[in-house]
Amino acid sequence: MKKNNTKSGNLYVVATPIGNYDDFSKRALITLNKVDFILAEDTRKTGLILKYFNIKKKLYSYHEHNEKKNAKIFLEKIKQGYNTALVSDSGTPLINDPGYRIIKLCRKKYTNIKIIPIPGPCSAISALSVSGLPTNRFCYEGFLSYKKNKRIKRLQELKTEYRTIIIYESTHRLLKCLYDIKNIFGKNRYLVIARELTKKWENIHGDNISNLIKWFKLDLNKIKGEIILIISGYKILSKKNLELSPKIIKTLLNLIKELPIKKAIDITANIYSVKRNLLYKFYIKNK
Repeated sequence: MKKNNTKSGNLYVVATPIGNYDDFSKRALITLNKVDFILAEDTRKTGLILKYFNIKKKLYSYHEHNEKKNAKIFLEKIKQGYNTALVSDSGTPLINDPGYRIIKLCRKKYTNIKIIPIPGPCSAISALSVSGLPTNRFCYEGFLSYKKNKRIKRLQELKTEYRTIIIYESTHRLLKCLYDIKNIFGKNRYLVIARELTKKWENIHGDNISNLIKWFKLDLNKIKGEIILIISGYKILSKKNLELSPKIIKTLLNLIKELPIKKAIDITANIYSVKRNLLYKFYIKNK
């Protein structure tokens, strides 16, 4: 493969449908039709999409196991003048999918290559938009570790995260993860599950964690498919307690880990000039 263009090609980061092919944008289809080749996380899955839309392009496998090795190879081809599209199995590339290394190399070393985003579906954002939970601030966690100890440690770190939390989970680990969330976050934390978005069996359901586990156990078929968890943030403000900001609570919680509760409250109260009884009431209510 050799092209004698003096100008580098472009790298297009193309979002593909997360389930419903009707969500494929007109611009994405035009882009895939005009590029010289496509880098795909799974050539078989991408091949089905291309066949459906009658797009005939050369596909190259580009996934987490060969990304490090192949990034420079494909960037050299783009530098020779080949226009290239990067796609994942579904949704927006790089969001919990391969592609980070090739983009990073472009930004740092191959700066003459233009990177062009072709926006489209993203399951995390789609789930968040219909969750009914705050969308102005959120944190995306992707998949938690399959190892129980690491998963529990991360959930403990997220326990007092006040932003809405987005987590992906696999079918076979869902209930284990939900029980871990219940044990660490408490049985009343509100959670929305979005399953099989845009597909025939799409299901979106919200409840406190205890009821949600019961709801799943009534019909284990609900566990099947691609699953996203949207978890409500830690509630630290109330009408009766407007003085306790996230910063104050974070300081108090950190001090409690190292000091007796009375000492931790005294120090926090002195730092932020808040009433000690407010901190003590917060501690009693949440311990």
